[in-house]
Amino acid sequence: MDAAVSAAEPANGLFATFDRHLGRAVEFVAAALVVAEVCLLGWGTTARYVFNDPLTWSDELATLMFIWLSMLGAVVALRRGQHMRLTAFIRSLSPRRRAQIDSLGLMLICSALVVMLVPTWEHVVMHSDSVTPVLGINEAWREAALFVGIVLMLMTAIDQLVQNATLPQIAGSLALVAAVGVVFWLGADWLDDIGNYNLIVFFFVLVATCICIGMPIALAFVLATIAYLHFMTSIPLSIVPGRMSEGMSYLVLLAVPMFVLLGALIELAGLSRAMVAALVALLGHFRGGLQYVLLAAMYLVSGISGAKAADMAAIAPALFPEMKKRGNPESSLVSLLSAAAVMSETIPPSIVLITVGSVTGVSIAALFTGGLLPAVVGMVALSFIIYRQTRNEDMSGVQKIPATMKLRLFLVALPGLILPFVIRTAVVSGVATATEVATIGVLYTIFVGLVFYRCFDWSRIMPILVDTAALSGAILLVVGAASTMAWALTQSGFSRQLVSLMAAMPGGRWGFLGVSAVAFVVLGSVLEGVPAIVLFGPLLFPIARMMGVNEVHYAIIAVFSMGLGLFTPPFGVGFYLACAIGRVHPDDVIHHVWSHLAALAVTLVLIVLIPWISIGFL
Repeated sequence: MDAAVSAAEPANGLFATFDRHLGRAVEFVAAALVVAEVCLLGWGTTARYVFNDPLTWSDELATLMFIWLSMLGAVVALRRGQHMRLTAFIRSLSPRRRAQIDSLGLMLICSALVVMLVPTWEHVVMHSDSVTPVLGINEAWREAALFVGIVLMLMTAIDQLVQNATLPQIAGSLALVAAVGVVFWLGADWLDDIGNYNLIVFFFVLVATCICIGMPIALAFVLATIAYLHFMTSIPLSIVPGRMSEGMSYLVLLAVPMFVLLGALIELAGLSRAMVAALVALLGHFRGGLQYVLLAAMYLVSGISGAKAADMAAIAPALFPEMKKRGNPESSLVSLLSAAAVMSETIPPSIVLITVGSVTGVSIAALFTGGLLPAVVGMVALSFIIYRQTRNEDMSGVQKIPATMKLRLFLVALPGLILPFVIRTAVVSGVATATEVATIGVLYTIFVGLVFYRCFDWSRIMPILVDTAALSGAILLVVGAASTMAWALTQSGFSRQLVSLMAAMPGGRWGFLGVSAVAFVVLGSVLEGVPAIVLFGPLLFPIARMMGVNEVHYAIIAVFSMGLGLFTPPFGVGFYLACAIGRVHPDDVIHHVWSHLAALAVTLVLIVLIPWISIGFL
């Protein structure tokens, strides 16, 4: 036994060394692509607005680089464990049981990627005779990003499996996956006989099982889709990479990495700290003042980073120490932080709103306009809870800041305070696209950080670029995978059945809206916003139009509902992110969160029943 262990250690060491070098290479290329996208989009935006001479080829080249950035970012996210996934069911398992489940999850990832290799290569070859219309670049170069990304993710998954799992765990996981495959093969005739009820097996049971064991949501979607197409249809699997590429190629999605980068730079350049300091000076001397500051700060910066964790991390460290000094329980603060993230879910430039626009065709400018007031209603509801909880707060040790100091802090924060309003106004008024505004915001933030705040830490640039690539890759792989799964559901005839079911819903339009709100709360708690909206948006939005529901109103209901689910325990991942940022155990917070969630539930009911809240300013 000792000999076996000693023989395994050099092998693990070799895999660890290989993984380290592979990871560094991929991270460097992904970071370089982020910089290249910023430069290209910045150049294109300057040519359009400054020199009035748009670059006809910039969008084409940007889209090509964007696919490569997405796939390499997905590789980085898999290597770092940063893909969207549900961990509620495996979090409390014993280390031994958790290792077994993780081994099974990695084996399923390897299985899905292995099956995708040949179809993806065939997809690349199919495009080798086509060229792009402006630059004349062979389209195989763009589609090759999918193949390279799948190969690198497979290598990463194998590395992690070999390093973290024992030989019996690997053998057991392989045997279990093979057994499930045999069961599907033997039961194919029966599954075919039951008609579309087989969708429950593939797209509910299989997907739910994969998600519950912690498998990345995107790859769970891919696995279920290829299993369904292989066992239940004669459709070639090469359609899967084609649909993934199409889902990830929406030009508006170029805004995703730009806004993710912008959010990180706002914190790096000191803009978020200056905004918080100004708000504290303005409201901090009132009872519950710092809680109100937290809500206002989340309203200002939310949505810009593309990740709720980044939004919360930009605000909490600046406020929590002083709030604790005033006697506020840590658990209550984390509860409010979590609720504030829900309240701000519809605030532009929310990545979820951008995704809604890209997959449903709803105007992004209209979505940005419609999302502002619902967040205000949520903020008012949470303010009422804060007032009740802090009306007896001891303020004897709090000094009111002089007016001159308030003015000074406001002037210092002004460059940062301007940015969110400029971004939202430019997109809503149609002056520029979301991608152009995000690019301008990145350049503006770098300028302000260097010239005004002078706290630009260049040593953090590389990690920020890599984090941007990883988060963007995680988001966009979900978009591609969910687009493919939604297409498979549509081909099965499920969309027609769903239309008939929802049209027969008791209560007509209001019954449909109520059921949709509850459904999106559940979906948000399990799938998060982006995968849920990409998967179900193309199915449900046509039904909403058919029933006379305004698309913007329906989108705001969906986004707010998913945000509520995302931060609702025990499944909501966002709730645990807030606990991690506040460094408080979830068990201590869960008793405090219900009053805040109740206020947000009332807000959701108001949004559903009063369409004017969402569409009154359109």
